[in-house]
Amino acid sequence: MPTEELKPGKLLELSGAYWQTFALHTGVKLDLFTAIEQGETTAAGAAASLGLDRRALAMLLDALSAMELLEKQGDIYENSPMAATFLSKESPRYIGFMIQHHHHLVESWARLEESIQTGKAVQIESRFDDQEQRESFLMGMFNIAMATAPTLVPFIDLSGKKHLLDLGGGPGTYAIHFCKANPDLKATIFDLPTTRPFAEKTVARFDLSHAIGFEAGNFLEDPLPGSYDVVWLSHILHGDSPMDCDGIIQKAVSVLQPGGTLIIHDFILDNTKDGPLFPALFSLNMLVRTEKGQAYSEAEITAMLTKAGITNIERTPYKGPTDSGILLGLKP
Repeated sequence: MPTEELKPGKLLELSGAYWQTFALHTGVKLDLFTAIEQGETTAAGAAASLGLDRRALAMLLDALSAMELLEKQGDIYENSPMAATFLSKESPRYIGFMIQHHHHLVESWARLEESIQTGKAVQIESRFDDQEQRESFLMGMFNIAMATAPTLVPFIDLSGKKHLLDLGGGPGTYAIHFCKANPDLKATIFDLPTTRPFAEKTVARFDLSHAIGFEAGNFLEDPLPGSYDVVWLSHILHGDSPMDCDGIIQKAVSVLQPGGTLIIHDFILDNTKDGPLFPALFSLNMLVRTEKGQAYSEAEITAMLTKAGITNIERTPYKGPTDSGILLGLKP
């Protein structure tokens, strides 16, 4: 593009994009979209119902309308189809918890410069000791996985498999969907003790307590129990260093039966590491929030699997909504 045609509009839009981010975050935190879905469709009514300032709320509602998340007619606001589907707690496809998790990351991202200068995180994740942050993270992961799992599971053939280990599985969403798709499959969720109540409650909601169990532990520090013919690692590797990832994969292989399948689901970078966009940005998120976490390329994950003795490694055609991908291989 010739220099005279260059304009700063795109850069200024990108620089100020957080204005829209905070408007969205605030709408979700105040549960405005649920209130509107339940009938509080005016600024005065919603302000009275939620204990908010009417004038200030009207400004926020108008901004959300300009963002096409709300639709305004006169003094009446209605949720757009997008907001009604994903931002109201009335909807089974609600993703507000993940949006609140994103809000909890804002302080760390505001200090990204420090991490670039020092190479260290500015706010280490403490496995979410704060109850609100833990709930937002776990429920957010559940919301996203519930949306992702039904489209992901068909890409993985588990016919004939008997027992799956969902390593670091949180609420066990993927274990649930794998078991739903494969009625003869049993599964074990392995995660921190604080996750157990949420996982067991979630499994029970799907009437799968007979098929899915929970084992408590830290996969970085504790041995893995049992023996499995499938081990599933979803969004695990990006939280740890290459050395720790090697250890995690080796532990997974140690409980995998000969002929068993090891499956990695993560935000996978191109081998050049300059894309796709979401995994590249997510790597920065790991920089500011973890000691050694990062996104890994397909070549790097393949090398880890090969080092652990996994063979017949392949990437499935699956591509998630945030450019997640799947690599799988066999234990000889």
